Amino acid sequence: IFANQFKSVLILVLIVASLLALALGHTIDGILIIAIVIANAIFGFLQDYKAEKSIEALRKLASPKAKVLRNGEYKVVDAGEIVPGDIVILEMGDVVPADCRVIESENLMVDESALTGESEAVEKISHVIAKTVSLADMKNMVFMGTNVVSGRGKGVVIATGMQTEMGRIAKTLESIEEEKTPFQKELDSMGKKIGVAVVFIALLIFVLQLLASKLSLVDTFLISVSLAVAAIPEGLPAVVTISLAMGAKAMARRNALLRALPVAESLGSVDVICTDKTGTLTENRMSVKRIWVDDKFIEVRDGKFLFNGKQFYSKELEMLLKIGALCNNVKHMEGKYMGDPTEVALVISAEKANLRKEELEKRYTRLKEIPFSSERKMMTTVNRCGNKTFAFSKGAVEVILKKCEKILINGKIVTLSKDMKTRIIKANDSMAKEALRVLGMAYKEVKSKENSYESNLIFVGMQGMIDPPRKEVKAAIEDCKNAGIRVIMITGDNKNTAMAIAREIGINCKDAIVGMEIENMNKEELRDIVEKVDVFARVDPIHKYRILNALKENGHIVAMTGDGVNDAPALKMADVGVAMGIRGTDIAKQASDIVLLDDNFKTIRDAVEEGRRIFDNIRKFVNYLLSSNVGEVLVLLFASLLSRFRDIPIPLTAVQLLWINLLTDGLPALALGVDPASKNIMKRPPRKK
Repeated sequence: IFANQFKSVLILVLIVASLLALALGHTIDGILIIAIVIANAIFGFLQDYKAEKSIEALRKLASPKAKVLRNGEYKVVDAGEIVPGDIVILEMGDVVPADCRVIESENLMVDESALTGESEAVEKISHVIAKTVSLADMKNMVFMGTNVVSGRGKGVVIATGMQTEMGRIAKTLESIEEEKTPFQKELDSMGKKIGVAVVFIALLIFVLQLLASKLSLVDTFLISVSLAVAAIPEGLPAVVTISLAMGAKAMARRNALLRALPVAESLGSVDVICTDKTGTLTENRMSVKRIWVDDKFIEVRDGKFLFNGKQFYSKELEMLLKIGALCNNVKHMEGKYMGDPTEVALVISAEKANLRKEELEKRYTRLKEIPFSSERKMMTTVNRCGNKTFAFSKGAVEVILKKCEKILINGKIVTLSKDMKTRIIKANDSMAKEALRVLGMAYKEVKSKENSYESNLIFVGMQGMIDPPRKEVKAAIEDCKNAGIRVIMITGDNKNTAMAIAREIGINCKDAIVGMEIENMNKEELRDIVEKVDVFARVDPIHKYRILNALKENGHIVAMTGDGVNDAPALKMADVGVAMGIRGTDIAKQASDIVLLDDNFKTIRDAVEEGRRIFDNIRKFVNYLLSSNVGEVLVLLFASLLSRFRDIPIPLTAVQLLWINLLTDGLPALALGVDPASKNIMKRPPRKK
């Protein structure tokens, strides 16, 4: 890393100048130039220091121990000893040690967020899935490095180590080479031009002095070295590094932590931001948005229940909210609710009507639970209140409807007619089209000798929930559009949900592409598609990588967000990799250039603004430094030309020029480096590559 600080062309020119000065006996000149170079290198090293630990972190993801069934015996073995064909026992709290095909599942739920980026736990099944599906839909598979959150099961190992999905990601990470940022390329280009100009002018002065003056060859050469020193902006590397460091501190104050200094400026060049949906554009929590009860839609907004814009409350709504809170396994721990995000949303929905789960459970003592399963698609609890016993059920609307004979409506319990069933189904379809996750609610009073808890139920209504967009995201996306930056949503979630969120926050959603469609596209087709489509759903890691590659091949400077292990290759390949600080995995953070401390898309917008300010200021002080040095070059050049006619000595030595440069270049340039952003900075397009 330290050696990399000396790869800049400007630095190499300075080193050559210092060596020449030392060789000619001008020790002070040489030492001063070397001191500047070393100071800049040390500063850059301290700021850029980061270890490439992505591959090591991936290997550490494997569980140190695993329970397996071998030759009819249960054994606990090191995860590294597992081989294809082993049967792995999976229980709550386990980290999956290898990629396995599930052969037994008892309510097995696995958190695959590290691999797919989606926070909701996935229920695993053992039966065959006939069609080809994306990684997120492989419900009969469990993958290495994911976590079992509930239930138990067994799986046959089909891949270990580098053959697993995690291993493939590790291979991809190893194959990606670090690229220089656009600004680093510009500095190198400028350094080459300055180097050529310095050599040309130094040779010109050398020839003129030889022809015109009576100086010795050594003195003439020293004059040329003086000119080289005058022409080179020695303070530029240090001022650039300090300005970038100060910009990095400013970004940190705005919740964007830089892991590599040059990226501070690169953000200002970004013209495409590829962002995940969950947690970045949304709040990463399920929330009830709409309710159907009493044959009407109720909006849930700002903690209120609204019908036609006016606050609404009824006994039917109260019963619906009670069912959602009581037929629920959420626990209140350390000041917050823990459990399934959908159930947490139902509890919070009830709290908005001052119906607290803990207080309800004291009144309605739970006697029994019939748990949810993928086959049943519903859950029922049996609760006693005083001398009465009730069954409360929630689940898929079509399943709950089949169990109902009556409906609670307008304060009465009446027979559930075919017409009303049709209306309920239409209401359900309406909410589903808005990408809401809809649950039907029903109940009944259980008679003393009754054993059937899930028949002859009374339908009450439906609650539709979604992971809502962050409030500030829509304005941030609008700012990006005004700044000439295109925002693309890439998510593992389904197409309808992705399009609904995109529509709400202002991302172009005229069309959306799913991962399986990308699978069938060649490189040219994908390059064409990425210019037209801004929403990609049900995307696997390889799809995300291909989308990014297509955008870069089309000439875009791309910022990519990510939080899971699956995102690491794309984060590393992107011009600017942006990892989530709260929910991001260590691997994602290590592969990234920037870590968002608040996981908020608006922070990316703020970082882009800061990046543009940094570049504007760097351009200001580069112009200042070059104009200052051009003045010095002209003084020496004219003195050399005049010395042909008069015996005029060179007005400034190399040490004097270096001293002038240090005094007049550094501090004024730094002052320019902290200029505030212009008012229109986010109303102009990004600069071209």
